[in-house]
Amino acid sequence: MRTGPGAEQRADDLDDVLQFMRVLWALVHALQRSSKRMFLAVGVTGPQRLVIRAVGLFPGVSPGELARLLHVHPSTLTGVLRRLVDQRLLERTPHGEDRRAAVLRLTTAGVRVNARRRGTVEQAVRDVLGTLSAGDRKVTAGALAAITAMLEPAVTNVSRPGARTTKRTVRARGGAGAARSRSRTRS
Repeated sequence: MRTGPGAEQRADDLDDVLQFMRVLWALVHALQRSSKRMFLAVGVTGPQRLVIRAVGLFPGVSPGELARLLHVHPSTLTGVLRRLVDQRLLERTPHGEDRRAAVLRLTTAGVRVNARRRGTVEQAVRDVLGTLSAGDRKVTAGALAAITAMLEPAVTNVSRPGARTTKRTVRARGGAGAARSRSRTRS
């Protein structure tokens, strides 16, 4: 026996902030579920795929540069890189000038995974972004970047690689609206 409004009615009663957080939470869970499905279909998870795509675009990138590019702590990336090396999708080789440093390159198998588009989280994102105007993509990316900056004060600013963004700098730059106007989206 129903005694009150259904879940959808209750969701409609949430304020804008809680509505947005509800959608973000659903996105996080959808990414996790899709990542698991992609692992079964393609052989890599979403984070592993992102690393493969980035190394494919920037062969010879160092692990530190890759961590900065992907906005993750180097220790977070270490396990992903180790698994990709163990799967023989990625190789770590000594840097030509500094033997203590390593660079990353795709193996032949990694190149094949990099070329695959069907069944990837990336393709789903590309499909949705293709339905949005450039302005909508920019606003969405800006809002997500501003939220990330507020939640992770030491995260690198998406619009200016290498620049540090904190709560204070987001506010000083005019808040989320200013961050939104400076962000850019690649599809």
